[in-house]
Amino acid sequence: MPVEKRHPIPVKEAIHRVLQQEIYTSSERMSLYECEGYILAEDIVATYDIPRFDKSPYDGFAIRSEDSQGASQEHRIAFQVIDHIGAGTVSAKTLEPGQAVRIMTGAQIPAGADAVVMLEQTVETEDGFTLRKSFKHLENISLQGEETATGDVVLHKGQRINAGAVAVLATFGYSEVPVFRKPTAAIIATGSELLEVEDDLEPGKIRNSNGPMIAALLQREGVQVERYRIQVDDYESSLAVVKSALEKHDMVITTGGVSVGDFDYLPDIYRALEAEVLFNKVAMRPGSVTTVAVAHGKYLFGLSGNPSACYSGFELFTKPAIYHMMGATRYYPAIVRATLMADFKKANPFTRFVRADVTMTGREMTVKPSGFNKSGAVVSIAHSNGMMMLPGGTRGYQIGHEVEVLLTSPETYQQELYL
Repeated sequence: MPVEKRHPIPVKEAIHRVLQQEIYTSSERMSLYECEGYILAEDIVATYDIPRFDKSPYDGFAIRSEDSQGASQEHRIAFQVIDHIGAGTVSAKTLEPGQAVRIMTGAQIPAGADAVVMLEQTVETEDGFTLRKSFKHLENISLQGEETATGDVVLHKGQRINAGAVAVLATFGYSEVPVFRKPTAAIIATGSELLEVEDDLEPGKIRNSNGPMIAALLQREGVQVERYRIQVDDYESSLAVVKSALEKHDMVITTGGVSVGDFDYLPDIYRALEAEVLFNKVAMRPGSVTTVAVAHGKYLFGLSGNPSACYSGFELFTKPAIYHMMGATRYYPAIVRATLMADFKKANPFTRFVRADVTMTGREMTVKPSGFNKSGAVVSIAHSNGMMMLPGGTRGYQIGHEVEVLLTSPETYQQELYL
């Protein structure tokens, strides 16, 4: 279909258009030891009660609470210790009046006992101890199933698996875990001016930094990447490579070639693929010409050739799409407010995304630009851990202003988009 005229749309609308697509990966089963960072494809239920039995939360003595009634400083009540049990062992004895069992944290409450006396609440005697306070029925006892009952949902479909989730899966015996497959991605850097990383520099040429950068960002998310050779500004060869990549992968990411110059062929390639262009201009700087299309149930991300614009486009559109494809319930980037620690006086009609150094100082979050901030800048990306979002139409920002900052760690992704 023909590409629409380039009318910029708001960033929020562009993100929503990407994430409204019914494009998902399939589910598979994966070893418990390899599932960190994946998205659960099913609810996980408790296979037994936790605790599995009534247990002691303290080191102390298991007693019959009725035997402690009336105890006081003036009237200490004596108990005889008849057994000693540790975590993982069970007493074979049943308590009779005036008897107690020495018990360790986590051990099962012995038969006849219904309370636990902490060790520091007792005074040792020759055959046991005395205490000076009375105890209630079930005092200091962790009851069977009070944390989790058999059949309870303990992890939810769409949840990202972190180390804590792995511990839960192990607890309930899930050696294989149902997850959504991570997508595969093709990276194609376009432009006759580009050289491979290992090439010597030539007049008018630059090395391809966008391809390795996008590959690193994808690998951080655990996405399998195939890198294609740099494509010269030639329509036929570029179309053939994009077609091939689209057949093999869940998404194709191109860098460069999305402007309106004589040698920018991606709009023509999208038409040849009969792709639906979701948008081809966004009201943002850098990266206004970022383009996203869908063809044959797969994403085509046309990111800018400028490194900072390329980075911004990936963080705003590609990374959320990866988690959306895997069925995650949280895929919107987290946004916080921070105090600006440097002047940024450059005004712009579009929302500006500035690579930023975000710092937590005490209880206050502060932020400043991470370096030279033109769209072609590379070095500043290496020193950033977030992006300031500066709305357009202002006269700039000064030290002390509170600004919004987009965080880039997947652990901080949200269920709603706060833009």
